[in-house]
Amino acid sequence: MIVWLNGTFGAGKTTAAQELLDLLPGSTLYDPELLGQGLRMMLPAKRLEEIDDLQDLPAWRRLVVDTAAALLTEVPGPLVAPMTLLRQEYRDEIFGALAARRIPVRHFLLDAEETILRERIAHREETAADWASAAQVRRWGLDALTSYAEALSWLKDDAYVVDTGRLTPRRAAEEIAEAVRSGTADCGIVQTPEPTAETLAAGVLLFDDADRVLLVDPTYKPGWEFPGGIVEHGEPPTQAGLREVVEELALRLPRTPRLLVLDWEAPEPPGFGGLRLLFDGGRLTDEQTRGLRLPGAELREWRFVTESEAEHLLPPVRFRRLRWALRARERGCPMLLERGVPAGG
Repeated sequence: MIVWLNGTFGAGKTTAAQELLDLLPGSTLYDPELLGQGLRMMLPAKRLEEIDDLQDLPAWRRLVVDTAAALLTEVPGPLVAPMTLLRQEYRDEIFGALAARRIPVRHFLLDAEETILRERIAHREETAADWASAAQVRRWGLDALTSYAEALSWLKDDAYVVDTGRLTPRRAAEEIAEAVRSGTADCGIVQTPEPTAETLAAGVLLFDDADRVLLVDPTYKPGWEFPGGIVEHGEPPTQAGLREVVEELALRLPRTPRLLVLDWEAPEPPGFGGLRLLFDGGRLTDEQTRGLRLPGAELREWRFVTESEAEHLLPPVRFRRLRWALRARERGCPMLLERGVPAGG
C-alpha cells in the first residue's frame, strides 16, 4: 500500500509523514522527489531545458511506480509518500499503474487556507539546495499556489481532505492513520493488469445527432478514450466491444457494430502494442443518452465532442486512429492502419 500525502508547498506533508511513520507499523518513507534529483543528475541539460517540471518527464512517472513496487519487495509497507501531484493526468497515470501492480493507494490532500500557506512559506527556513537558493524555493512555493488553487476542484473530489491549518502535525498524522485503518481513504481505481504481450482491443464509436463522437475519461490512465477495452481470450472482437459498452456506459446496443478501422499499434516500451479495432456503434437517441451511467472506479466523465475538440483530449496515437475511423465512416469502407496511418499509404 502507498499512503500518498498530496498538497502544495507549506501544507505540512513532510512533517505529517514523519509523524505517520510512528503510527503505521512497518511503514517506510518514500520520497519520489529523490527520483527527480537522480534524473536531474543523469539527463542531458538539453532534455531538462525542454520541461518546466520534472514531473513532466515520462521517466519520472514510470520510476515512481517501478521504485514503489521494488521497495515493497524489501519492506512490509505501507510506503508513505509526501509528494505534490497537481496534474490530474499524472495522477491517473501513476495511480493507475500502481493499481495494475495490485498496489492500493490511499490518497490524502493536506490542505490549509491560502493565508496560512503563504505565512508558512514566507517564514520557512530552507538551506540552499544544489538547484536553487532558499529564496528561490520560497518564490517557487508562492508561485505554486496558483496551480494548487486550480487543481482543488478535482483534488477535493479524489482525495481524503485533512485540514492542516487547524491541526498539529501529530494530530494530522493521527487522522490520516485512522482513515488508513478504516479504509475510508481508499482510492478506488480499476485494477487493469499490465499486459505481458501484444493485445487485441476493441473500441466502439458512438455519435449524437450532430455526429459528435462520445469519449470517456478513465481514472486509471492519462487522456480520454473511446468506450472499449481488451478482447478476452476466445471472445469475438465485436462482442468484446458490445460488452465494454454495457460495462462502461450501461448501454445495450441493438445491433452488431460495423468495423471502421483495424490499426496495428507498434510496441513502445513499456507497452507491447498490438491490434486495435474501432467499430461504429451508430447514433444514440436522446433516451439512450439520458440513460448513460459510468462506473465510478473506472470512468469519471463522458462527453460528445467534435473532431477538433477530440484532438485536444485524446493522446496523439488515439486521435490519429479516430481521424481515420471518421473518414472510413464517411466513405462506408473499413480501413487498415499501421501506426495510425493507412497501410501502404
